[in-house]
Amino acid sequence: MITRLFNALYSNAYLLLALTSLFWAGNFVVARGVHEHVPPVALSWARWSIASLLILPFAIPHLRRDWPVIRQSFPILLFLGTVGVGAFNTLTYTGLNYTTALNAVALQPSGPVLIVLASALFFRDRVTPVQGLGIVISMIGVLYMVLRGNLAVLTGLSLNLGDLFIISALALWGLYTAFLRKRPDIHWLSFVGTTFIIGAAVNTPFLVWEHLSGRHLQFDAETAAAIAYVAVFPSILAYIFFNRGVELIGSNRAGVCLNLVPLFGAVLAIVFLGEHPRFYHFIGIALIIAGVTLAARKG
Repeated sequence: MITRLFNALYSNAYLLLALTSLFWAGNFVVARGVHEHVPPVALSWARWSIASLLILPFAIPHLRRDWPVIRQSFPILLFLGTVGVGAFNTLTYTGLNYTTALNAVALQPSGPVLIVLASALFFRDRVTPVQGLGIVISMIGVLYMVLRGNLAVLTGLSLNLGDLFIISALALWGLYTAFLRKRPDIHWLSFVGTTFIIGAAVNTPFLVWEHLSGRHLQFDAETAAAIAYVAVFPSILAYIFFNRGVELIGSNRAGVCLNLVPLFGAVLAIVFLGEHPRFYHFIGIALIIAGVTLAARKG
């Protein structure tokens, strides 16, 4: 029974990608909430170090079997682990130290567009008219929601250092997603185990620099809970789910589903922060769902 449920879940790309978006929405909330006493590189390094330790007991048998392929394909694994695990998350956490939540969420719709651009640039992928329409509609929905249905809010949005970090992170995620098609044919535990370790390793020198510069990790119950969350849900589970989603439906269609991240972020804010839903929330959510549905179609 459990095996059948797992197989059904692991074969449903859109359920996997929806859960991925939910976990990553929580990642933004947690990272922003603890940014004053958890430095960005320390949070990223702790996230991937703990995630690596948690997954290694399950991955070791597969790593041993896949080691010849891993060694032969190490350049692409190093690229994916550096770009999509280490650098992406460190830049995101750094950006959340400087930019507002509104600006960070408003920039998220550029993610799917950057994935499509990377896929088209490096692999000459074609975007169908229906998929293009879905991308546009979903982006309009996200922007409508974060702008509270009022275009005048645009006058308050200005790019700052944090925004540039977020945009850079999204560009790297576009590269990671596009190049996932180049991943070697190894077990998924071997893949995530290897890339998680690489992500932690490439952040180590930056962790030392951050500590020497005077930014120290203040370890308390809140910090422990935040690290535990980011190490399990947006790391192990979300990366497994997202990689599987890309494998099932391709990078372009999977990337569009990431527009659900700000949608779930709004819901989390309503539930956990006590914010009250407004009419523009419902309009934005309806547009996002419609756009994701169209963009997920094959033609």
